[in-house]
Amino acid sequence: MKSSTPSSHTQFVDLDNARVDEQREVMKKIINEGHCPFCSENLHLYHTVANELEGDHWFITKNLWPYKNTKFHYLAILKRHAELVSELTNEEGAELIQLLGKLEKKLKVTGGGFAVRFGDTNYSAGTVKHIHAQFIVPDIDNDNFEPVRFKLGKDKDKR
Repeated sequence: MKSSTPSSHTQFVDLDNARVDEQREVMKKIINEGHCPFCSENLHLYHTVANELEGDHWFITKNLWPYKNTKFHYLAILKRHAELVSELTNEEGAELIQLLGKLEKKLKVTGGGFAVRFGDTNYSAGTVKHIHAQFIVPDIDNDNFEPVRFKLGKDKDKR
């Protein structure tokens, strides 16, 4: 397993992409520790909810800071540190789809979306530089519903 110890130029979180104050505070602690919060040996230090599903390669867990207007918002997080889709093995890719399918059945949802955040956070708009997928089901039955917006690309004034 690749170590999640950073080199002197690596930072695993991007405060500019945080959406809420509580998230920023947790991310500041992560920066002080200097490790990747999504690697399996560190996830429990910052993520306070149990995993919903787990495979050999991925965890699926609730997003602590779900997007507005979601009924369900989960993260699928690769257990080892990787940042790019090209770093995934065939087995890891297949397991991701299998676990998302199990989650879909478990939640009894009839629709939604998923997207994978990878690589440079200026492009992915991710808060963590560790490949992960978002599994999102909108709360369309809410009277005040507006569509869920999934952002890609960092705001111009923060690049």
